[in-house]
Amino acid sequence: MKPESYRKVKLVLENGLTFLGWSFGYEESVSGEIVFNTAMTGYPESLTDPSYCGQILVLTYPSIGNYGVPSKDQEDGLHRYFESERIHTTGLIISDYSEKYNHWNASQSLGSWLKEEKVPGLFGIDTRMLTKIIRENGTMLAKIIFNDDIPFENPDMENLVAKVSVAKKIVYGNGQHRILLIDCGVKSNIIRYLLRFDTTVIRVPWDYDYQNEDYDGLFISNGPGNPVHCEQTISHINRSLSEDRPVFGICLGHQLVALASGAETYKLKFGHRSHNQPVLEYNTDKAWLTSQNHGYAVKTESITNGWKPYFINLNDDSNEGLTHQSKPFFTTQFHPEASSGPTDTAFLFANFIKAIETWKK
Repeated sequence: MKPESYRKVKLVLENGLTFLGWSFGYEESVSGEIVFNTAMTGYPESLTDPSYCGQILVLTYPSIGNYGVPSKDQEDGLHRYFESERIHTTGLIISDYSEKYNHWNASQSLGSWLKEEKVPGLFGIDTRMLTKIIRENGTMLAKIIFNDDIPFENPDMENLVAKVSVAKKIVYGNGQHRILLIDCGVKSNIIRYLLRFDTTVIRVPWDYDYQNEDYDGLFISNGPGNPVHCEQTISHINRSLSEDRPVFGICLGHQLVALASGAETYKLKFGHRSHNQPVLEYNTDKAWLTSQNHGYAVKTESITNGWKPYFINLNDDSNEGLTHQSKPFFTTQFHPEASSGPTDTAFLFANFIKAIETWKK
């Protein structure tokens, strides 16, 4: 690969620092929040994760693209190898782009996929230095400039969940346990995991009033942005917390349950985005490695009566989950199904189904 055969482009940070790289994706100026992910694999899953909406993603692993992009095969109405219908990241920044790829399931190159999805991508940037800057200064705004300059845009100022949630109700499966899934930007693998059990998954928009729906358990999904923008969702969850039907929330869903219970959230300095975040089950010696992708967290000191921490992060002691002291409600900040990433905590889906079975007796 000869970098000089690619177009040179600027990456400009909010603090004024400028990086020069080569374009291998769609050529259009964009702005967003710049974040980094330290995972070694899983770029197709990360790029299609709706939780990255509004963000320019930096991948710290040095060489990206060597296994191409998988096919768009579908199963149960979902893409088998992606986490949603399209790329949700605003842009992609990597160190070295592997033009040549080889994998049994590869259907195209990463560069051609980015162009097809109209997402800019830059390589040839010192991602180690860039990551150090983000770690030291915190997550910041950035823009990729091709021709005319554009202003910085802060995605946290808008309701990103409304942009990525499904537009209407969709039903998957035909099992005996009816799961009402609030789609705040759900990853497809979450639905795949729920369908492993004898379930019917009823996927509804983020602001859907589900009080007249027939369901046995409530699931609140992951999603992007600041959770306080989801006022309708928080209100609906608050109503559900007065009942006894099992509730399971992950990532943004965890934060929304916390807000509905009266707790508070805050923005982390640079977020948790990796496959190796260690969490400890509260008041035990049980620890797991988890996959995470979030920029906000729940204030531990704001947890209200009747609730207690479920997990804590061993890197920074931030809250990683809640559990109710008397009702079948629990949440996790991490992704138990982890696509891509470790699946150490996938047992939590079985726990949710067991809680439903107990509630139905």
